[in-house]
Amino acid sequence: MSADFDNTILVEKLRKGDIESFDLLYDRYAGRLHYFGMKYLKSEEETEELVQTVFLKVWEYRRNLKKDSSFKSYLFTIAYNDICKVFRKKYYHQKYVSDILNENPQPFAEIEKGFHCKSVLERIQEIIEKLPERQKVIFRKSREEGKSSREIADEVGLSPGTVDNYISQSMKFIISGLHNEILPLVLIFALFSI
Repeated sequence: MSADFDNTILVEKLRKGDIESFDLLYDRYAGRLHYFGMKYLKSEEETEELVQTVFLKVWEYRRNLKKDSSFKSYLFTIAYNDICKVFRKKYYHQKYVSDILNENPQPFAEIEKGFHCKSVLERIQEIIEKLPERQKVIFRKSREEGKSSREIADEVGLSPGTVDNYISQSMKFIISGLHNEILPLVLIFALFSI
């Protein structure tokens, strides 16, 4: 039985409130979400909180799960959006402290203008869409699904070194596509760290 087919059954049971199915999905994906979160957050505490928050949302909104959609993509989308919220909060805090130290406070609306996580992510998605198909698939498996180079290599029939090269080329392409845009430094490091 394939993992996707198995997930469909588990998600259908989860929608009905089956705790055992929830536990099985947690066991299957918590490690991957943790690995994914650490790549961005670089903090064990924040990453553990992220994993718990994601699965709490899965449980709370279980009745809205679609059995024909990818559960894995659903999880990583929630995680990615939550990571953005963490960076937004850090950015606001950093900006607030900086303004106080410089005795140059700005209204909250001005701070809000300085950080547009959603628009940044939309722009990045537009750039990713311009990548050659194989490179795009590999990049998405790495950064959006949280897969290791070895896992991706096994799936696409390449060596891990070649996969790493594709990911590196993709990141350079994305950075060059954003050359005229002002991004908070913390988000750049998070999105493009290896």
